[in-house]
Amino acid sequence: MSSQSNFIIYLKLLLMATFWGGTFIAGRLLAGEVSPFSAAFLRFSIASLVLVFLTLRSYGKLPAIKSGQWLPLVLLGLSGIFAYNAFFFKGLELIEAGRAAVIIANNPIFIGLFATLIFKEKLNFQKVLGIILSIFGAVIVITHGHPTMLLLEGIGKGELYIFGSVASWVTYSLVGRAALKGFSPLVAVTYSAVIGTILLFPFACVEGLLQNIQTYSIISWASLFYLGLFGTVLGFVWYYQGIKKIGSTRAGQFINFVPVSAVLLSVWILDEPLTLSLLFGLLFVSGGVYLTNRFST
Repeated sequence: MSSQSNFIIYLKLLLMATFWGGTFIAGRLLAGEVSPFSAAFLRFSIASLVLVFLTLRSYGKLPAIKSGQWLPLVLLGLSGIFAYNAFFFKGLELIEAGRAAVIIANNPIFIGLFATLIFKEKLNFQKVLGIILSIFGAVIVITHGHPTMLLLEGIGKGELYIFGSVASWVTYSLVGRAALKGFSPLVAVTYSAVIGTILLFPFACVEGLLQNIQTYSIISWASLFYLGLFGTVLGFVWYYQGIKKIGSTRAGQFINFVPVSAVLLSVWILDEPLTLSLLFGLLFVSGGVYLTNRFST
């Protein structure tokens, strides 16, 4: 591979991490004007149209779904699209984008934990250390630097919603790994996005989507298109291009930049405060995720 080709792939992966960090900013900008289910439905309506186009372009048709693959696909749509985004947008109505990003950065940690329990993967010292560091970092962020608050006040509603996103994404990742080996990543994501969008539609209607859609501001529509195109389609395509070119381990390291970009963007665009607790939590979580992935066996 030429140095120029390497540079392009690394640039795409860095942009991918920035795009994914920007989804927290876009979600926060939508809060208050677009309801959670409506935001999720519109995001994935946009993404699904583009993903279907890319699938048709790549395969010439939509690959057939075997009878045994329908249930896993529905579970993917229900967990990774429906539940994840409902929790995501609801949480961003209540807490800052930077804090939400640091909590969600624990996704790889919990995926690794449950992969160890379910698939009997090895858990070495570096992984254990990474898990401890990452969870400690999340606690620092949640409690604003005062861990004893967990015992006195518990976890706030917004943080609980964001942890719901984490649980949903862990389910999505493990179901996809176990049950969709017959699909390419593009096809699996396309079908799960379409199914998730269909599942979201009635809930969006109950929230008043059809009555309110004409009142959305330009900022809200820009945020929705950003989420659909940059945060979903481009982020996904470039991530898997990176995996194909340089391998999953090296490509996966760029996910560490997601909470960093989210925090920096939240400070710059949303004027959110960069507190010491957020900064230290970010460092612990990023370090923990790095250790967990860097020394994967």
